[in-house]
Amino acid sequence: MKKMSKQLRSNLITYGIVVAAYIIVTFCMQAGMVSSLLKGLLVPLCVYVILAISLNLTVGILGELSLGHAGFMCAGAFSSALFSKITADVIQPAGLRFFLALLIGTVVAAIFGLLIGIPVLRLKGDYLAIVTLAFGEIIKNVVNVVFLGRDSAGFHMSTKDSISLGLEPGGQVLIKGPQGITGTPNDSTFLIGIILILVTLFIVINLINSRTGRAIMAIRDNRIAAESVGIDITKYKLLAFSVSAALAGTAGVLYAHNLSTLIALPKNFGYNMSIMILVFVVLGGIGNIRGSIIAAVVLTLLPEMLRALNDYRMLIYAVVLIATMIFTSSQGGQEIQERMKAFFKRRSKAEEGK
Repeated sequence: MKKMSKQLRSNLITYGIVVAAYIIVTFCMQAGMVSSLLKGLLVPLCVYVILAISLNLTVGILGELSLGHAGFMCAGAFSSALFSKITADVIQPAGLRFFLALLIGTVVAAIFGLLIGIPVLRLKGDYLAIVTLAFGEIIKNVVNVVFLGRDSAGFHMSTKDSISLGLEPGGQVLIKGPQGITGTPNDSTFLIGIILILVTLFIVINLINSRTGRAIMAIRDNRIAAESVGIDITKYKLLAFSVSAALAGTAGVLYAHNLSTLIALPKNFGYNMSIMILVFVVLGGIGNIRGSIIAAVVLTLLPEMLRALNDYRMLIYAVVLIATMIFTSSQGGQEIQERMKAFFKRRSKAEEGK
């Protein structure tokens, strides 16, 4: 019997971590060991994990710094929430409606990723980061000024207020500007979140290990050398950027259907959200998919676990971030990591030899 390849074993471990986490959390919930606060964080945890994995495709695999990931999440969230609200009484069962909303949110975010990527990916370094940051802020602010209504005459849109829509009596206001969308069906569950994480992992891992993924990493390592051997730079960069944006839209759909009211607040879809996702990727290890998952979970739960410390919890959170960064980037920290890897490798070989 052929030995399992190192890459396949690593991928199976990553999938196994996600499945094991679901089983353990489900068992703890049935045993009454999970607080209501933690239950409320389960779906957001899945959202952050998907966002971290998808951004790692752009930052770690493609090697481009993007600060507009929250903008793609916003596009997916609002397009899917609008669809679900319009079709809440038309499309049944709820599972079918959520699946269609998921497709719509993912496709809309992918389209935005394609449209933004065509001009933006010609830039490099800080310029690319600045333009993607601007895109995220533009999307959020556009959503905040749009009023959309519907009556027997069709859809009406305004950028002033809901009165200027001129709706007939009985007309429905769908998007209320700064007040967002209310009445979105709460279709998101922890199980759906875990399934979407596994789908995201499947897409990203298979893309990385494919011929396309090798071409993308070749562009990251040496653009000139990649172009000299016939690799289409624009094509592969657009592909990676669009897939990353589409998966961010998927996370947005999951996020939108976990809330009855969806508002484009800065903390939800602004600069801070994009930076937080980037922190997950950096602390988990740029290009390390499994590390992104662990970092997203730990850094999301840590402030809540320290809530009892009140004024000191964010200070401790900052210290942990700095300590982790030093450990992962300093020479001494890297030496410790190499020793740990060597220890576990020797141990696994010893167990195989028994």
